[in-house]
Amino acid sequence: MDPFAALELPPGASAEEIAGAHRRLAKRWHPDRGGGAAAAARMAEINAAYDVLRSGAWQREPPPQDAVSRVPMGRSVAGAWLAEPLRRALGRELLVALDEAEDVALVTPAATWASPRTLLAVTDRRLLWLLDDVPTHRVRTLRYDAMAEVTHRLRRPLRRVAVLRIRTTHGRVVSFSELRPATAAAIAGHVAGARVDALGAAS
Repeated sequence: MDPFAALELPPGASAEEIAGAHRRLAKRWHPDRGGGAAAAARMAEINAAYDVLRSGAWQREPPPQDAVSRVPMGRSVAGAWLAEPLRRALGRELLVALDEAEDVALVTPAATWASPRTLLAVTDRRLLWLLDDVPTHRVRTLRYDAMAEVTHRLRRPLRRVAVLRIRTTHGRVVSFSELRPATAAAIAGHVAGARVDALGAAS
């Protein structure tokens, strides 16, 4: 998915244009306004595109546009199988942490107890997150088969901020806060489906 096209914007649109397009399209496609399953699917696409573009803006130094052309012969680019806006949103550290051909469903800014500036990536195999303001061990990961339970709830109803809470099979709890409610629900749904697939493959 091209996030700019999903928000009906030209490539390279400004942060203000992105936010404005998200608001305009959310008013038009919100499932509460009717439209059933088609509206819900379009709204999910709009939210995913907005999260990817917001994550790209979150990165301090996006990778250069011509990064692929400057790679030495014989070496592959980290995340070369992903679309350029998604690579920009992930940033170098998360791209290097990806396994070969690991598909990324969603990237969004979040917060954890360890870092108020966290970048969360939801892949087809696991959750990856970057703790931006810690000096070492900045990238963390949690595979779906190591998750026992995933829940989400509103943290501050007046601000419409959600918390995603994951309990691992070893009893450890990992929480991501400062998520938009639709994003937290999408991540919880994706993780629940991926957990079922991972447990089915293991048996």
